[in-house]
Amino acid sequence: MFKIQLINVVTKLRFIFLLALTLAMQTFSLSAQSLATEAISTGWLTHPDHPPAQVRFMLTGEVDVKNKQINGLLEVKLDGDWKTYWRSPGEGGVSPILDWRQSSNLSDLQWHWPTPAYYEQLGVKTLGYKHNVTFPMTLTVDDMNQPLHFLGKLTLPTCTNICVLSDYDLDLAPVIPADLHANKNAQHLYQQGLSTVPTKNSETKVIVASFSYESQQLQLQLSHAEGWDSPQILIDGDEVSDDYFSQPIININKNIMTATFKVTNWLGKTDLVDKSITITVSDALFSHELKTRVDNKTLFESGSSSLLTMIAFALLGGLILNIMPCVLPVLGMKLNSMLASRHASKRTIRLQFLASAAGILTSFWLLAIALLILKFTGNAIGWGIQFQNPLFIGFMVIITALFTANLLGLFELRLPSRFSTSVASKGDDSTFGHFIQGMFATLLATPCSAPFLGTAVAFALGASVFEMWMVFTFLGLGMALPWLLLALFPSLVSLLPKPGAWMNKVKVIFGLMMLITTLWLLSLLTPFIGTFPTLMIALLLLVYLLYKIAKTQGKNTVIVILAVTVAVSSAGLAIASLTSKHWATPLQDNLNWQPLYQHSIDDYVKQGKTVFVNVTADWCITCKTNKIGVILQDPVYSALQQDNVVVMKGDWTRPSDKVTNFLKSHGRFGVPLNVVYGPNAPSGIRLPVLLKSDDVIKALQSAGSSNNDN
Repeated sequence: MFKIQLINVVTKLRFIFLLALTLAMQTFSLSAQSLATEAISTGWLTHPDHPPAQVRFMLTGEVDVKNKQINGLLEVKLDGDWKTYWRSPGEGGVSPILDWRQSSNLSDLQWHWPTPAYYEQLGVKTLGYKHNVTFPMTLTVDDMNQPLHFLGKLTLPTCTNICVLSDYDLDLAPVIPADLHANKNAQHLYQQGLSTVPTKNSETKVIVASFSYESQQLQLQLSHAEGWDSPQILIDGDEVSDDYFSQPIININKNIMTATFKVTNWLGKTDLVDKSITITVSDALFSHELKTRVDNKTLFESGSSSLLTMIAFALLGGLILNIMPCVLPVLGMKLNSMLASRHASKRTIRLQFLASAAGILTSFWLLAIALLILKFTGNAIGWGIQFQNPLFIGFMVIITALFTANLLGLFELRLPSRFSTSVASKGDDSTFGHFIQGMFATLLATPCSAPFLGTAVAFALGASVFEMWMVFTFLGLGMALPWLLLALFPSLVSLLPKPGAWMNKVKVIFGLMMLITTLWLLSLLTPFIGTFPTLMIALLLLVYLLYKIAKTQGKNTVIVILAVTVAVSSAGLAIASLTSKHWATPLQDNLNWQPLYQHSIDDYVKQGKTVFVNVTADWCITCKTNKIGVILQDPVYSALQQDNVVVMKGDWTRPSDKVTNFLKSHGRFGVPLNVVYGPNAPSGIRLPVLLKSDDVIKALQSAGSSNNDN
């Protein structure tokens, strides 16, 4: 009996033990499965001495059993203007380094580099990344059934005005590669990073890769099946690691692109012949990587032809500046002086126009000198940046107010007798007066961006001193071309109407135009001194001018001016309201403008959104023209209000490193700049300086995903 009871007890204990063992094994299996589906990650790491940078290393769980490979990624987050570098950092900086040699069961680690952007700091051009960047990595293990223990030390360089090297210890818990399962979040991050890495593609081919030892220039000719828009080309490679390749001069002819690089080496002259190079070329819709060997065939004359092309653009852009609204008040003054000197001798007329042309050229040379000084001292440079300075705006307000008073006959400008000649004694008809008019016209022209002007200026500001000087000289010659033509044929002035009493009335009209310019310049001070002080200054200026007019020309003149102003304003509003349906639809700016941030653009594009970026400034007349004539008019206005479209504004009214860097990243040194981003155009589609509705709509449709084209 006792024996039977003992057997029953043993049986029950065995059953309980087996049940407990089964439950434990199931619990362990569930725990292991749960751990396997979680991302294997270091978590976010921050160096205590450098909080602006965070890093994280993780495995996605994706396993290639055949090739013994696992996918991983390194994420880097940088605050503000901090940046890190590409595998070839450019003129300065060092690349990030990951030392993984202490890891076990790891035979290789392949680092995939996203396409970088150019950055310039204190005149030094570098290649790298800002804000957030994901580096995909491929880990090759020795044995898929043995534990992988990843131990790495990341040395990350980060820079703004200063540079910091920070070390991060990356330690992942040991895992058996064969037991890993893909984690969706980590896999998504990996694929996002991989989408920014250049790929190998047969659509882009190397036609020529030649190097000239004498000129130290590398020239590439690439073809792309779909043609080129605004390509970026980078050169690096193990055999040319000590060489620096400048931003190239690019010529595009249909689907053939020729790029010429200046090559420098800190040891002196270099020789690239027979060396292997890696070419990273990206455009609006693709980023490809190619390898080739360099030969020593004769280079094309693309560098000089490009300079000649830019000179032609500068000449044409300077000529077009004469009809931009910024310059019209000065042209009115010029026309008035031309009428006054209709019967002067040819020598006098020729001298006056040559003086105006000299004033224009002198202003452009002074602008070039000022921009060179800013460039060499590491400051922001660009077309019209002087209007970001309230002191300059105040100076221009005073000058235009004096010209207004002069045109309205409130006082005369005369030179001291010791500087006078038979011509100079005529006040603002003096040679010096025409020289000042030329300089003044140039200063007023800088808030305007004309066609061809932006291309020429961007080339000049990124080129050598000689090339910059040539471009600015031909900008001045282009703007001075009408005056040089009249100086060459002074008899053309005789074709103008005969002087008479009507000239005084025309002079008043020109004076009112200059007054409008003065008030516009005064309004530009609003961001610096506030709205109320600006309005008070404008009111005091108007009251003083009316008082002086009443004192010098009688109260009836003031009454007539006020009556004409009211009548013209009323007539203009009436005509506009009656005809608006035939020419435009006046709209208020109800667009939900967001501040410009490059990382926000990237985030929206990843979400499938289309982003319209408008870089503008209050002092930019061309920007105002684009806004009123295109952006706030249908069909563009309605297209920008769609749910899948995000509108961003970069304000360059005041100095802004963020906006300046954005302009530079697109090869621009002035406003306006309009760029459209989307899933089909992650690098952006740049629009022309002068917008057209069709161009904007086409860019929005091209950049958006197929589901959002409407």
